[in-house]
Amino acid sequence: MRRAVTAEFLGAMLLTAAVVGSGIMGERLAGGNAAIALLANTGATVAALATLIALFGPASGAHFNPVVTLVALWRGETRPDQTIAFIFAQFAGCCAGAVLAHAMFELPLIQASTHVRTGFAQWLSESVATAGLIVVAFSSPTITAAAWRVSAWIGAAYWFTASTSFANPAITLGRSLTDTFAGIRPADAPGFIAAQLAGAVLGVMLLRLLAEQKAAA
Repeated sequence: MRRAVTAEFLGAMLLTAAVVGSGIMGERLAGGNAAIALLANTGATVAALATLIALFGPASGAHFNPVVTLVALWRGETRPDQTIAFIFAQFAGCCAGAVLAHAMFELPLIQASTHVRTGFAQWLSESVATAGLIVVAFSSPTITAAAWRVSAWIGAAYWFTASTSFANPAITLGRSLTDTFAGIRPADAPGFIAAQLAGAVLGVMLLRLLAEQKAAA
């Protein structure tokens, strides 16, 4: 249990540090070109996520995300006490990751983001991104498959969703603590989290539908 919770904390922290840190670096080097900054942000996130899933998957399943842990609980893959510990570690890790990124770039350690991310299009995007994440994660047969499938989905969703695919309540909170490229206003975070929870429910429904179709075949 201790090893698994530690893996969730470290994975969430390093993933958030990669998202926030690459956003800072990308924005600094892009010369005002947001597309180049987002491309740099995407590449670093995809690489870090794939590596962290492969690294910590054997220890904890590499959830790094409260909605993934909640779906795992619903599927009977985690215990209630483990679920609570994982979710606490994920939120703590994502907040620590934002602080770590700021420290690496000599910025104030804790900031309140002013990056506006709100509205129906953003919420719909988060629901779609999260639903897809749930389907991809829980239909992957092995950790190795999940490492490339999940990271590929998130990388693609960076570009085809209006929200750039947070798909994670814990990282949403962590990103509300950075007033940099990857940030989100604290006032906008609840809307994103609600949309992510709705997307998780949709993802569970899609998983059940796919399972029924597979059984029928």
